[in-house]
Amino acid sequence: MEQGQNRWTDERMDIIISLLLRTGVILSAVIVLIGGIMYLVQYRHLVPDYRIFRGEPTTLRHLGSILHGVATFHSRSWMQLGLFVLVATPVARVAFSIFGFYKERDRTYVLLTLVVLSVLIFGLMEH
Repeated sequence: MEQGQNRWTDERMDIIISLLLRTGVILSAVIVLIGGIMYLVQYRHLVPDYRIFRGEPTTLRHLGSILHGVATFHSRSWMQLGLFVLVATPVARVAFSIFGFYKERDRTYVLLTLVVLSVLIFGLMEH
């Protein structure tokens, strides 16, 4: 293999990022679809009452509870996990960008992207 083929380039980084984003969205859609099918099977006899709004239960607000629900095949936990994967996908893209800029030896972009990642994580944390 020539040395030029193993170099880290912007084009290579773009290809990996597009694959990461595409995979995250497809994985999210598959998880939500599985959860949706499970929901329709589990609650097929339930008649919804739209006069009263009921928010999500607290078990669907924390990742640990969601994963427990997924392990026990609760359909709403599966759908919530799919949404979590969808939100985590662009965060993973930013995290990967840090690695890519590091490989390119671009310290300015590493620092800027670390700031962006910090803001994203802080914004996603519950207060």
